[in-house]
Amino acid sequence: MYGVVLAAGRGTRMRPLTDRRPKPLLPVGDRSLLEQVFDAARDVVDEFVVVTGYRGDAIRDSIGESYRDRPVHYVEQAEALGTAHAVAQAEPVVDDDFLVLNGDVVVDASLPRALADAGAPAVAATEVDDPRAYGVLSTAADGSLAGIVEKPADPPTNLANVGCYAFEPEVFEYIERTPESERSEYEITTTIDLLLGDGRRIDVARYDGTWLDVGRPWELLEANELALAELDDERDLAGTVEEDVHLHGPVVVEAGARVRSGAYIEGPALIREGADVGPNAYVRGATVVGPGAHVGHSVEVKNSVLMADASVGHLSYVGDSVLGRAVNFGAGTNVANLRHDGENVRQTVKGDRVDTGRRKLGAIVGDEAKTGINTSLNAGVVLGAGETTGPGEALTRDRLSE
Repeated sequence: MYGVVLAAGRGTRMRPLTDRRPKPLLPVGDRSLLEQVFDAARDVVDEFVVVTGYRGDAIRDSIGESYRDRPVHYVEQAEALGTAHAVAQAEPVVDDDFLVLNGDVVVDASLPRALADAGAPAVAATEVDDPRAYGVLSTAADGSLAGIVEKPADPPTNLANVGCYAFEPEVFEYIERTPESERSEYEITTTIDLLLGDGRRIDVARYDGTWLDVGRPWELLEANELALAELDDERDLAGTVEEDVHLHGPVVVEAGARVRSGAYIEGPALIREGADVGPNAYVRGATVVGPGAHVGHSVEVKNSVLMADASVGHLSYVGDSVLGRAVNFGAGTNVANLRHDGENVRQTVKGDRVDTGRRKLGAIVGDEAKTGINTSLNAGVVLGAGETTGPGEALTRDRLSE
């Protein structure tokens, strides 16, 4: 069985973290989103086919021609014309039953297993409390799929379409017949309607595990929280941990990393290869200090993700934040992560102010951005890739790169 992984989108809602990388390569724990999907499906998939588009070369360079002994093929969706169009790009490679998975959605291994066990064709579904915001499945008396309706005011069931499928190669013929939608795209749900119209039985694979669409920056924090929760009580200290370091809870220090004297780490925390923490630093919450990243003297990092080569050198606070690759925080940079009025932090996504659902959310900082000394970053503020602040500046509004 093949695993066709859709990884072509631009990830515009995730800006600025996707300005210089494709969204499937964003880090979740000790691997990328895409690798998380591979790991979830590996036990039921013999070969992977990755549908690339935006910055596809970066995906090829990162993953290579195989992943954990499974061959990886690449096809390109040169223009974003919908999910059915994306799946169609895999036709030259796929000659057997296949799963369709999303390269930016966190699921566990029981989802691909449920689809594989159901047999093609099948659609994965999960029960939700309020299905009105989803594609909702209706079912026949025998439990098979009767139809999918998008965001209904009066949902026929509480079964939401997870967006993952099992198909036989004949689905490519139906994709050829799939008409353009009102959004000028070719939707796989329309293809499914055609299958149903021809009397084809489509099974419903029930799924009750993790389902997180990592579409916006704060959802990357949530994905990392989920990944680090799996550490349980793990204590793996392959790197260098100097004397007078205090470790509490699950902490992983990878080979090549160093935690210097006086550091205090409350897990779950993951210190990646080549990272340098301390002396006298405080790391707590679900925090990932990425490869080659630096957390220096008198720095506190709480519930945050520092990507590769990011540096918070000294006398700074970073809370509930995401710092992109090679970000540099000048001395005394402090991040606010809580509104004084008790409301959830809001963030601008594609021009709209959005309630993040989080009481605490700090700064989202794009790759290679830099702050001057004593910069203050307001709760929920976004600093674009390559952008800078001046010494003593208080950033209360987003500053995005073009």
